[in-house]
Amino acid sequence: MAVHPVVQRVTDRIIKRSRASRAAYLAHLDAARLQGVQRGALSCTNLAHGFAAFPANDKLVLREQRRPSVAIVSAYNDMLSAHQPFEYFPKVIKEAAREVDAVAQFAGGTPAMCDGVTQGQPGMELSLFSRDTIAMATAVALSHNMFDASLYLGICDKIVPGLLIGALHFGHLPAVFVPGGPMTTGIPNKEKARIRQLYAQGKATREELLECESASYHGAGTCTFYGTANSNQMLMEIMGLHLPSAAFIVPGTPLRDALTRAATHQAVKISQQGEQYIPVGHIVDEKSIVNAIVALLATGGSTNHTLHLPAIARSAGIIIDWDDFNELSDVVPLLTRIYPNGDADVNHFQAAGGPAFVIRELLDAGLAHEDVLTVMGRGLRAHTREPFLDDAGNVVWRDLPVQSGDEAVLRPASNPFAKDGGMILVQGNLGRAIMKVSAVKPEHQQVEAPALCFDSQEDFMHAYKAGQLDRDFVAVIRFQGPRANGMPELHALTPALANLQDAGRKVALVTDGRMSGASGKVPAAIHVSPEILAGGPLGLVRDGDIIRLDAATGSLEALVPSDVWHARKHATADLTKSHIGMGRELFKVFRDAVTEAEQGATVVPLPSPIDTTVGLHEGVDTGDTMPGSDEDFLVKTNK
Repeated sequence: MAVHPVVQRVTDRIIKRSRASRAAYLAHLDAARLQGVQRGALSCTNLAHGFAAFPANDKLVLREQRRPSVAIVSAYNDMLSAHQPFEYFPKVIKEAAREVDAVAQFAGGTPAMCDGVTQGQPGMELSLFSRDTIAMATAVALSHNMFDASLYLGICDKIVPGLLIGALHFGHLPAVFVPGGPMTTGIPNKEKARIRQLYAQGKATREELLECESASYHGAGTCTFYGTANSNQMLMEIMGLHLPSAAFIVPGTPLRDALTRAATHQAVKISQQGEQYIPVGHIVDEKSIVNAIVALLATGGSTNHTLHLPAIARSAGIIIDWDDFNELSDVVPLLTRIYPNGDADVNHFQAAGGPAFVIRELLDAGLAHEDVLTVMGRGLRAHTREPFLDDAGNVVWRDLPVQSGDEAVLRPASNPFAKDGGMILVQGNLGRAIMKVSAVKPEHQQVEAPALCFDSQEDFMHAYKAGQLDRDFVAVIRFQGPRANGMPELHALTPALANLQDAGRKVALVTDGRMSGASGKVPAAIHVSPEILAGGPLGLVRDGDIIRLDAATGSLEALVPSDVWHARKHATADLTKSHIGMGRELFKVFRDAVTEAEQGATVVPLPSPIDTTVGLHEGVDTGDTMPGSDEDFLVKTNK
């Protein structure tokens, strides 16, 4: 199937825009690769430290310097329900590595915070910056240079992007991402939303709310709504970094363990000592980044990925912006209805066909690039199959049924829920922002109303509880960008705004903060860029200004006379309370160095050129270095 002309045009534009930085990245990748095992560059003293505590047989394998050593980088902790199953994965992985004459070492752990625990709390102001911290922790884990491939254990919001950013800075190493799976289905999502709104109205008690939430988040595994964590899993699938259809197999099952063993075997297979060397830096290229954007749009995924994907791409020398998302959104149909864009959860989505069905539909419609590398080799078509166990307990993959298992949850591209992806760019004299409209009814997608300015979601909630917001208005929540306070998610606003909208009020939200994948039916322009502390015009808005937010025209405007607008000075706020306490003072370096939201809200720099005449392993014979371009590498790996 020929690639859709818009998808091709966006891809070509990204390739052109990224030419210099991508070339620099690939030069770094080539310089870091060592012919033979990576630990071959270590001295005897280095190596002795590296395997001192290893079991005797594994130590022999490492001493021989022929077989690969696989790094395990894990974000395990037992507070995150999604990550609790990772406790026993290293044991499974080490045994699986020995089955194919390799070894695996637990290279290091990374932080893993739960946004569900920190929502509305001071700790949430560390959440976005935890992504780049995880990337740095990943680099520390791999810095020992003992490893020939890596397995990454992570699922949740900032954790997978952080692990991938770290992995891309060791882009010469093959990488397989290993998910843990979702928890089983709890109470219906509509009931959860209903109780939350009743609590916001004072019509449900805290005990009733806690009982509801506990029935929803009730066991080991990922939260089952389609927020950032499960959007992560969809993107890892279409980027070819998971084994096919690994994302949504529940934990603690034979198939889940078999997939973990198979992931280990595949990591060994694609190491330089295996059958086909496939480093992660060549898997993540311009086409795979476009595929990720397309899958995000086709599934109504988390708006957080308008931050994460630019940051991930940047780490591979690829430059994307919100125009790319916006242009692709025009032609990518919405294929799923998963909460908060529908009633079903990810278990229903998986049962209906899951990521493999989505990928197949996108490929067949020419909306995704098939000619990419994945952990399975060349070609994305391998990721359109679903896993089963054979009689020996090993994973085998089979073709999906032609039809969706439930067209109320998952539809073919020929009969989508909507003709576009439902995530758009809005812009005007207030800056550029992201708006997710896949769950917003058409009659709510245009709002023109007076501004009410707040400097925090707490200030907004005080006004709401005091009964001061029973009117039409646009809530302007200021000083929520990455430089101001780390860009926390503003989930406390959702039930209150939804109640006002249900009562017949015309309401909307405009903010330089985040709402994430749980944003729902209220129109919201989020991630407004540039933020106020970077000179953004949101700081010029005053109470009573008429704000126009219009999804149909892509407008984000303050309807203020030009002379009045330009005569104003930016609003100021005392942000001290967001900079001290709960460890926030430690992250000043991030607030001072972070890029704008559209560039990923990251402290990770673009790759810069290096002198490639001297490898990173100076004095070591690096052998026949591969050609630098992705296309040369694809040709080489296809032989």
